[in-house]
Amino acid sequence: MSVARQIEAVRATLREGVSLVAVSKTHPVEAIEEAYAAGQRLFGESRPQELKAKYEALPKDIRWHMIGHLQTNKIKYIAPFVALIESVDSARLCEAIEREATKCDRTIDILLEIHVAQEETKTGWNYDELMSYVASGAFRALPHLRVRGVMGIASNTEDEIVIRRDFEALKAAFEALKPHFDTTFDTLSMGMSDDYPIAIACGSTSVRVGSLIFGERDYSK
Repeated sequence: MSVARQIEAVRATLREGVSLVAVSKTHPVEAIEEAYAAGQRLFGESRPQELKAKYEALPKDIRWHMIGHLQTNKIKYIAPFVALIESVDSARLCEAIEREATKCDRTIDILLEIHVAQEETKTGWNYDELMSYVASGAFRALPHLRVRGVMGIASNTEDEIVIRRDFEALKAAFEALKPHFDTTFDTLSMGMSDDYPIAIACGSTSVRVGSLIFGERDYSK
């Protein structure tokens, strides 16, 4: 099935108010162009240099999301144009993004990535540490950041009870954090190709779908 038909098939499963981020990391520009021709404008990448190259090669009305772990020394590649950094997982990264956003004279939208999965290898804030950081008023000193919501990844398991538990924890964190921000705190990004229907049932407003649209990735790249 073509990329365009795959996008149409995924969109048909989304309830109103849920946005689709097409995860295009490791896939060629040509595949993104096919998705673009089908009306897709939100794309997710995980490597800053790859994201920068695709930004330069593709139409400028695409909204690019950084969804992978972001090193502080790589922020400069994407700060001038990125629409949303979903994977903000530490105070140090917040402060580094603030510095780069200041240089670019723009406000950068971010999501706070929270660790809920069973795997320790996954990144994200510890919930209690994040709540302490937010409650301290630290974001008032970061005027070039706009916190739009929360992102997270469920445990890599086929056990739907575990997956649902992880998504419910993210939803609870989203609701607990919401009073600390303004009305633009409206995004709960959770759910990928294998589990996004469960995420939507648990309240996700944005799903990150790659392999269902573009096919399996070439991890050798």
